Amino acid sequence: MRKTLTLAAALLFAFSLQAADLTVDEILNKNTEARGGLEKLQKVKSMRFNGKLSMGGMEAAFSMSKKRPEMVKMEFTIQGMTGVQAYDGTTGWMVMPFMGKKDPEAMSGDALKEFKDQADFDGPFIDYAKKGNKVELLGKTDVEGTPTYKVKLTTKEGNETTVYIDAETFLEVKMEAKRKMQGQEIEGETTLGNYQEVEGLLIPFSIEMKAKGAPAGQTITIDKAEINVDLEDASFKMPAVKPAAETVKQ
Repeated sequence: MRKTLTLAAALLFAFSLQAADLTVDEILNKNTEARGGLEKLQKVKSMRFNGKLSMGGMEAAFSMSKKRPEMVKMEFTIQGMTGVQAYDGTTGWMVMPFMGKKDPEAMSGDALKEFKDQADFDGPFIDYAKKGNKVELLGKTDVEGTPTYKVKLTTKEGNETTVYIDAETFLEVKMEAKRKMQGQEIEGETTLGNYQEVEGLLIPFSIEMKAKGAPAGQTITIDKAEINVDLEDASFKMPAVKPAAETVKQ
């Protein structure tokens, strides 16, 4: 019985590491084509998405804007309070009124590193070498019955993510990542689905994020996606903090 179990484990391990029929660059090129093609992607100068964020029975309005070369801004409104996270290409900042912080404050450390990665307009795979990113093909595996290519991405900032690319459609279906937040390592997974065409580009309209192995997390559902909308650079910059009002002497 022990020999049988050992053989089965060895076969399973061998399958997970089997040589892929495509190189990693061929897979990433097909991924680019599946998303709409390099020419169409690089003609996009700005994007805006509106939808809702659902978590534990709570729902919030959600909006994300992106503009070349490296500007991104996310906003979410809960019970009349709006939180903001943004990066203007140089400075990352946030407003978190839910935590009693109504004034904007600069991002730093792990939070800033993570947001710099999100600001990559075309995504980390396009021109990955020029950006200082590294990719490695780890073989093929199944994700809930879907054959996928397993690609490890290490960004210039040092963030590592395992991306699962559908072996038929060549679209991303899942990502796993370890991140340090406030000194603690967090392991999470993101599932992408409901791809829809918007001006020739395929965009996931459903994004589920949760801690790895957890039964549920938070889901972003896109209701509207706009391409090449008018976005001012100033909208991504951190507002000046208003000085505290001087106490009027009686």
